[in-house]
Amino acid sequence: MRAAVNTAVDIGNKAPSERLPEGMGGLAKGLAIIEAFSPQRTRLTVSEAAEASGTSRASARRCLLTLTELGYLEFDGKYFRPQPRLLALSGAYSGARALPQIAQPFLRTARDELHESISLAVLDRDAALFVARSEAERLVTTGISIGTRIDLYCSATGRVLLSSWDDARVAAYLDRIKPEARTKYALVKKSALRESIRAARLAGYATTDQELEIGLRSVAVPVINSRGAVVGAMSASASSARVSMLQMVRTFVPVLRANADSLGRAL
Repeated sequence: MRAAVNTAVDIGNKAPSERLPEGMGGLAKGLAIIEAFSPQRTRLTVSEAAEASGTSRASARRCLLTLTELGYLEFDGKYFRPQPRLLALSGAYSGARALPQIAQPFLRTARDELHESISLAVLDRDAALFVARSEAERLVTTGISIGTRIDLYCSATGRVLLSSWDDARVAAYLDRIKPEARTKYALVKKSALRESIRAARLAGYATTDQELEIGLRSVAVPVINSRGAVVGAMSASASSARVSMLQMVRTFVPVLRANADSLGRAL
């Protein structure tokens, strides 16, 4: 990783006469900033990005803000963090299957065991973005499809993703949102949301009971890759008339967890 960063910075720091005619110093600095992130360094301040990439603080700040505006990073007021859009860059090199393709066999396995639709979502700024889904024959009208974005606070999937954040980041998120109730059962008080996120962190799963839609219950577990990072959430939804919350915890969670773990090992 360091060698790659230094190569990019060296190109960017050469005098104009020493660069290739088509060389772009700004692009080289931007790539150096991207390469400064790693599984061990998942967030950076402006100063840290400048030091890690060998650029000036002003250049690092411009690059970080541009990458944030383009959707490659998110910014919470202090730290910049990578966003799922960066996957497109790695996919261009590796030719490897994208996360939704890798996930599909595991989603199908969970669907066949539970006979319910199974979804995979990733973090997309302050929302859960659904990127893969395996539909059951017995459909539940959830309004969820590939490409759907749901605010993090109001779904089991979102709360699982939030549970991977530290307390300071959760607090900053809760400070900037204005929760709205979708049903009479929805949690909208920030103290209650904070407690639900904390509970999801301790339990390793999150549930919602008719918070998104009357008659619909959901459960989600994190997908953790081989480097220990939460890269998504696997979830199932079912009719409240057919499945109790106790059954979701006792039956759904183990199946989702087993398949999420298998997916994580494949990443």
